[in-house]
Amino acid sequence: MSNYDLNFIGHLCIDETIQADGSRSRTFGGAALYGAVAAAIMGKAVVVELKLAQAEAEAANFLREKGIDVLEIPAEKTTQVEVSHPGGNVDKRRIITTNYAGKFTIDEVKCIPARHVHLAGCNDHEFSLEFIQAIRNRCDSLSVDMQCFVRNNDPATGEITFADDPEKQRIISLMDKVKLDIAEAQLLCGTDDLDQAARIVQSWGCAEVMITCAEGVFVRNCEQTDFVPFTNTGLTGRTGRGDTTFGAYLAGRVDNAPAKALRYAAALVSLKMETPGPFAGPFADVQARVEQAYSN
Repeated sequence: MSNYDLNFIGHLCIDETIQADGSRSRTFGGAALYGAVAAAIMGKAVVVELKLAQAEAEAANFLREKGIDVLEIPAEKTTQVEVSHPGGNVDKRRIITTNYAGKFTIDEVKCIPARHVHLAGCNDHEFSLEFIQAIRNRCDSLSVDMQCFVRNNDPATGEITFADDPEKQRIISLMDKVKLDIAEAQLLCGTDDLDQAARIVQSWGCAEVMITCAEGVFVRNCEQTDFVPFTNTGLTGRTGRGDTTFGAYLAGRVDNAPAKALRYAAALVSLKMETPGPFAGPFADVQARVEQAYSN
């Protein structure tokens, strides 16, 4: 039996976020880091297989200080992105990749045994279909964030554009859980209706689907649906919303039904969105927000 509840595989990312007022914040981020921190706060045993340059080794130490085990996968450069929200719509982002750590190969990933493995990618230059299939063959339960297939990174300019992925059905058929946001659902499914999009994803072979949006988070698991609104009072920590939500949800699902796991995930990410960077509070704050906002 594995010593770990969750294994997150992904790049470290240095996030430079430009706020609506023009101010900038620079934090360690990336889907693997945001998700792993959230899962560890939820009290789960977490390991991360993290691709990064030696210059950013302090990020791995940051995770270890959170009680997370880290396998460092060396890269010449650490992935870095610049994120802004033109027009103020938090579901529409402009993302420019200024450094890139490179695509994963199966030889450099150990796929450390865990009850669940999450492929925590950020753009289309991280996981090939062949890589995903190899990981599927080495784990019992697998999930992926579809952002790493609809985000197309221009190698010349670093500009991220968003487009449908022709391999989406094959990718999703390999998953036990899938996460999207509302913009990705529109691209992949042709609708921004949360339940309709989730049903379409299910028809491609994955029973449990999460979709996030500005208002909250929706999950469809088989025929059961749940929606929980966010309760944040600010948006300076918007970057990492979906990664944090899904990491907390995966942690909750280790021991709980979707509805309970979703409430805790929504509470944790609501707190996280009020401050840039990964969630830094104690679990007691999450519990208090659940009781305050979702007890009825």
